[in-house]
Amino acid sequence: MELTWHTTIVDNWTASQTQGRLPHAMMLTGIAGTGKRAVAAWFARKRLGLRVSAMPEYPVEVPEHADLRWVTTPEDKHTIGIDQVRELVAQLSLTSYEGGGKVAVIEPADAMTASASNALLKTLEEPPGDTLLVLVVDRPGRLPATIVSRCQRLSLHVPSEDEGRAWLHSFQPGTDWSGALKDAGFAPMAAIEGLSRVDETSALTEELRAVADGRATPLKVAAKWAKLEPDFVLGWLSRQIQCCIKRTELRGTTEPSKIVSDSVLDRIDRQKLFCFLDIINRLRGQPVGSFNVQLTFECLLIDWSTQLQSLTGTE
Repeated sequence: MELTWHTTIVDNWTASQTQGRLPHAMMLTGIAGTGKRAVAAWFARKRLGLRVSAMPEYPVEVPEHADLRWVTTPEDKHTIGIDQVRELVAQLSLTSYEGGGKVAVIEPADAMTASASNALLKTLEEPPGDTLLVLVVDRPGRLPATIVSRCQRLSLHVPSEDEGRAWLHSFQPGTDWSGALKDAGFAPMAAIEGLSRVDETSALTEELRAVADGRATPLKVAAKWAKLEPDFVLGWLSRQIQCCIKRTELRGTTEPSKIVSDSVLDRIDRQKLFCFLDIINRLRGQPVGSFNVQLTFECLLIDWSTQLQSLTGTE
């Protein structure tokens, strides 16, 4: 299905390609589920002259072409290593097989190790021949400034709630997407993933509410959460705290929070909600394996159980 909310991106790319003004390195950013990988695949097809639809499409199909290199994390690892990047750089230095230039997509580029990022720098500064590099970035804060500064950044936005809901109904008719779409920050593909993990998110919701109400201990809940993917839990938690902040701004005009009763939310200082959200997002910006997952969840949940009175446990 076409991602209809990326019309402006498609129009701008087409105009730049027609005028011969395409950048040599692009960085695609945006929250999970906006279609960054679909846009990267569309760019690659257009640049290599392959058959392509009018708009980026979901599910994403990585094009097959002799002049395309698509680099991602190995199945048994969480990072993109220096050997992968060195191999990519070596391949890009070769002459184009079909004479139309080369394309390399790295996703997620923020999964590169520090040494891998350093190995890519020279290629970003002086790309060989007619090369296009596309970096798909989930967490821009993980990338060194030297990488960011050498790319043209393109931020992908989410569609309006109505447009996103209509797209999801076309994708899977007869499903109530409202709750999943809101929980996903209105990013349609994230809503699809969220609906596929509805049992897990429902359990997270009940457990976080139980911690706030004193019906469950932070240590016991943290032990359960530590068995899940940290990015999944932290991403979900970030969206829930954002909903709480919005609830404090629009009291009485939005739905009650699922993770905390209004009586408890009334006792939480709004500024501390912002601080708590900042802590969660900084953790999301750290590479997997750089912190003790269970201990981190314990600290976050202890703070939540005390209505964020001190936040000392996560500082």
